[in-house]
Amino acid sequence: MELRSRIDAALKQAMKDRQPERLSTLRLISAAIKDREIAARGSEDAGAGLGDAELRQIMGKMVKQRQESVRAYEEGGRLELADRERDEIAIIEEFLPRQMTEAEVAAAIDAAVAEADASTIRDMGRVMAILKTRHTGQMDFGAVGPRVKDRLAGT
Repeated sequence: MELRSRIDAALKQAMKDRQPERLSTLRLISAAIKDREIAARGSEDAGAGLGDAELRQIMGKMVKQRQESVRAYEEGGRLELADRERDEIAIIEEFLPRQMTEAEVAAAIDAAVAEADASTIRDMGRVMAILKTRHTGQMDFGAVGPRVKDRLAGT
């Protein structure tokens, strides 16, 4: 749970440095994490807490929501709100792993297909599961899904 402690330390530092925008975004991250922990209380692993992969997943979802907001604000001519959303994205991305390049995504897909011994479209679920366990927060799975499908259809 190193990621959680990094977020908490950044939150405390933003308070000390009197950075209201950064503090607000970090509080949003903490609130989203607490919401997920509360929702998980009824499950069997409630005592284990959330791991780094789940935290990255939460923050990845937050980034995606803000990207959609940026598009909506730009279409509506609200550029100051779009800039604020971009600032929040930058703060959230500080805690996420670096996004993979197109070449790295292609190599990861090839490796996952080889590991799963996938040969048909029916194996897509296994390939996606491998990619999600290894590369959560590093790639956009909405864009990767069609690429995996094309790769399996072509083999």
